[in-house]
Amino acid sequence: MASRGTVKAGTNFNAGADAEVLHKAMKGLGTDEDAILQLLTARSNAQRQGIKDTYKTLFGKDLIDDLKGELGGKFESLIVALMTPPIAYDVTCLRNAIKGAGTDEKVLVEILASRTPQQVKDIIAAYRQEYDDDLEEDVCGDTSGHFKRLLVILLQANRQTGIQEGNIESDAQALFKAGEQKYGTDEQSFVTILGNRSAEHLRKVFDAYMKMTGYEMEESIQRETSGNLSALLLAVVKCARSVPAYFAETLYYAMKGAGTDDDTLIRVMVSRSEVDLLDIRSHFRRLFACSLHSMIRGDTGGDYRKALLLLCGGDDA
Repeated sequence: MASRGTVKAGTNFNAGADAEVLHKAMKGLGTDEDAILQLLTARSNAQRQGIKDTYKTLFGKDLIDDLKGELGGKFESLIVALMTPPIAYDVTCLRNAIKGAGTDEKVLVEILASRTPQQVKDIIAAYRQEYDDDLEEDVCGDTSGHFKRLLVILLQANRQTGIQEGNIESDAQALFKAGEQKYGTDEQSFVTILGNRSAEHLRKVFDAYMKMTGYEMEESIQRETSGNLSALLLAVVKCARSVPAYFAETLYYAMKGAGTDDDTLIRVMVSRSEVDLLDIRSHFRRLFACSLHSMIRGDTGGDYRKALLLLCGGDDA
């Protein structure tokens, strides 16, 4: 399958030559940030790992340590994120979300709702290898209630495949009975159905639900649930409809209004740059009255902005 990412592998790749460019950019007085960002955004993650290995072979130093020593702030965070292998990056984000001061539920929601079952399995294995801890246990220790239960279901990475024609109506009915039709909400039905059915099955269920109730699934979730559970259910529903549209919305709200959620902006731009950022861009243009490029341009500055705009690629004006 052709990647829908904006970042492609550089042609005529030469890890040694690239390592030399980076070394020169950081040598002596001052740092050539432009050389660093131009080069790293024009290489795939796999190529960046090759550069990192060759850099150590040539100079006896760790490239990431050198970059951290020379750069600072959000720009440094972005460059270090670009230098991290994708699964390792997800693992680091999850670890920081759990072990930082307070739990950053937003990160748990975004990663666990949007990654494929295989990616989730790889994340769990890499997390154990890196920290000698069980991701599920760590998540459970930091969350509670039906929010915790749905995260645990997503961590099983056992989502069904295909469409169960016979269950479309009964799933829609069960969701209606669990929410709009009763006093109070039976959260467990939402958690079990939305956590276990395939995306294509859920899309059919949402259509049947709309016909049955006159409501979009998202409207009912917002009315019937609250807090972290509501945020996770909404993310699961949006990802079942379209993962790129979910990320377009995530990026928009990271930048909208006063202040920018730079952690989210960096996380999404880096983790989707080789996956579906082209699709995210087209959904962004359709959903909001501006392009992703123009919103990043208006919301960020300096080398940080330059690097983000290179990751974004074109402007869908």
